[in-house]
Amino acid sequence: MLSNLLPKSAEHYQMLIDGAFVDAADGRALERVSPAHGVLISRYARAGAAETERAIAAARQAFDKGSWPQLTGAERSKYLLKVAALIERDADHLALLDTLESGKPIAQARGELAGAVDIWLYAAALARDLSGDSYNTLGPDKLGVVVRDPIGVVSLITPWNFPFLIVSQKLPFALAAGCTCVVKPSEMTSASTLYLGKLLQEAGLPKGVINILAGTGPDVGALMTSDPRVDMVSFTGSTRVGSATMAAAAPSLKKVSMELGGKNPQIIFPDADLDAAADAVMFGAYFNAGECCNAGSRLLIHRRIAEEFVQELVRRVPHVTVGDPLDEATKVGALISADHLAKIESHVAGAVSDGSRLRVGGQRLFADRGHFLAPAIVDQVTGKSAISREELFGPVLSVLTFDETEEAITLANDCEYGLSASIWSQDFSTCIKMGRHLRAGTVWVNTFMDGASELPFGGYRKSGIGRELGRHSVADYTEEKTLHFHAGPRTARWLPDHA
Repeated sequence: MLSNLLPKSAEHYQMLIDGAFVDAADGRALERVSPAHGVLISRYARAGAAETERAIAAARQAFDKGSWPQLTGAERSKYLLKVAALIERDADHLALLDTLESGKPIAQARGELAGAVDIWLYAAALARDLSGDSYNTLGPDKLGVVVRDPIGVVSLITPWNFPFLIVSQKLPFALAAGCTCVVKPSEMTSASTLYLGKLLQEAGLPKGVINILAGTGPDVGALMTSDPRVDMVSFTGSTRVGSATMAAAAPSLKKVSMELGGKNPQIIFPDADLDAAADAVMFGAYFNAGECCNAGSRLLIHRRIAEEFVQELVRRVPHVTVGDPLDEATKVGALISADHLAKIESHVAGAVSDGSRLRVGGQRLFADRGHFLAPAIVDQVTGKSAISREELFGPVLSVLTFDETEEAITLANDCEYGLSASIWSQDFSTCIKMGRHLRAGTVWVNTFMDGASELPFGGYRKSGIGRELGRHSVADYTEEKTLHFHAGPRTARWLPDHA
C-alpha cells in the first residue's frame, strides 16, 4: 500500500549550528505539507537572524582557527568518501523525503540520489588533485609558484526542485577545497538537507565546518549573502532572486556563483531519428513535471515535419503517467504548490488568448487532492510570445517552427537565457554549425539532459555566472596566490648603494 509510505506524524528536524542540532531560540518552526497528498510531513526548526549570525560565526571560527583548511587533500578526501558511503546507505530514505516534500516520482528521486553519491565520490577524488603552477623560466635567481588557498566561508543556497542533488553539486566541492559552509535549503524542501547534516556528523566532520539552517530568504538568505564574514555565495534558483542575491553580496565584493533559469530549445531537423527525438522531447519537457532549469520547454521544429511530429507527441502524451509520486509507475508527480500550479495555468491561458493553440493537456487533475497538471503542448507559438520566452517551470511544451538552419539559430538564441539546448540531426555539418553558434552552456547532440560529474554545468547570460561540476569545480572555491621567490642578493637596486 502506498499509504504505508506516508509518515503517521510530521518528523521534526533541528538545524545544525557549530556541531550541535538545535531548535530556534524563539521556538518557531516551519511546516511542510506534501504537495501530492495534502498531509503534514515535516516540521523544521525555523532559523532567524540570531541563528544565522551564530552559524556564520561558527563557520568563520572553524575556518580561521580550526583544522579543516589545514588538512591534506587526502585527509579531506577520506571524509568525503565516508559521506558518500553514508548517503548510499540511506539513499532510499533520502529519496522518500525528497518525494514527499517536492512531489517528484520516487523512482526519479532514487536516480537523483545515485547521481549525488557519484558527485561526492568525484569531489573526493578532486580533493587530492587540487594544485597550482610553478614557473622556473623567470630568470636564474627567480621562482614563481602559484598556489590555491580555500576561499573561506561559503554560503550555499539551494532550491526546492532537486533538494538533495543540488546541494551535492556544491557542498562536497567546497569541502574538498578546505572551505567551511553555511547551507540554506529551500524552506519547502529542507528535510533531506537537514538529514544530510546527521550524516556529516556521523562521518566525523569537525564542528562548525558545516552549518545547516531551515528558513526563508528574508530571515536567513539575506544575511548569508550580505554578511562580510562570508567570502563567497553559491546560489541556485530563479533569475529574479539570483539578481537580488548578487545585489546583496555586492557591497562586500564577495565572490558569487549563480545557477539560474533556463528556457531551453530542443531543435529537430527533418533528417533526425524522429522516434528517438520524440521520446527525448517528451522527457525534456515533462521530466520533474517541468520544474527544472534544464527543461526542454521550447520545441523548435522544421516546418516540413512540424505537424506530423506534433501529432506524434500529442499521441504519446496520454502515456505519460501522472499521479501519486510514491507509485513506481508515475512519470509526472505533483507541482510544488497551489500558487505555482495557478501561475502555470495562467501562462497557458494567456498563450491561448494571444493566438496560440492548446493541442493537449493543461487542465488540473485529481481535484480532490494535490497539485497536478496534465502535460500540455501549445503550438502556433511565436518567438515573441511570453510562453516561448519566460521560464514557466511546469509541464508545458511550446512549439515554434523554422525553415532554415540560420533561422533555427536565431530563434534559439533570441532569449535572455542560455543554459542548455539540444540538436537532432544525422548531418555532421548541421550539428557542428548549430553547436558552435548556440549560446548555451550545454549543447546536447542527438540526446537530451544527459550528464556526468566530470562535465561542467552552467549557463550564458541570465542563466547564471560560473560553472558547477567538472574538473575545475573544487578550484572554483579557492583563491589563487602568487609566491614570487628571489635567491641571492637583490640585483635590480632602486637606489644607489651609498643611499
